[in-house]
Amino acid sequence: MTVGSGDYQYETLVGWLRLPAGWTVGDGVGLATGTDDKIYLIHRGEHPVLVLNRKGEVLHSWGDGLFGRPHSIRLDREGMVYCVDDGGHAVMKFTPKGELLLTLGTPGRPSDTGAIGVDYRTIKRAAGPFNHVTDIAFAPDGDLFVSDGYGNARIHHFSGEGKLLGSWGSPGQGRKSAGG
Repeated sequence: MTVGSGDYQYETLVGWLRLPAGWTVGDGVGLATGTDDKIYLIHRGEHPVLVLNRKGEVLHSWGDGLFGRPHSIRLDREGMVYCVDDGGHAVMKFTPKGELLLTLGTPGRPSDTGAIGVDYRTIKRAAGPFNHVTDIAFAPDGDLFVSDGYGNARIHHFSGEGKLLGSWGSPGQGRKSAGG
């Protein structure tokens, strides 16, 4: 089956992912590609980070027992792997082989925003990192920007070394017009 149109047409490759016997993939929540042609898949299940080759074969996996509820995966320009754990309220930086290098936030401890679970409508106040963190982006200078959107309604700015440089955003119901 082919999907898309014009210059953006893609062929569906049924059976492309080749898992070891007995392995399954839970909810796939993130995919990233490295400059080394490896594919990094993060999912909600056993062996949460799968490193694949272009043929869909598992080269190795890591992350068992590390995540509360994986949410996304990104690679920086040096090829380091960042896993965002909304259920664990943390962002973790790994080598491509899965060696933990840095943790942002305190795993398992949400910031005190008054939010009930992941219901953003219950956020009572803004707080520091993290309460159901959602994603990460990289600035050209190596700084990190982390969206803390389910339970905190904030963006946090970190140095590449993990120092919190600032935060902004607050809970609300939308933007008020200039007239009131």
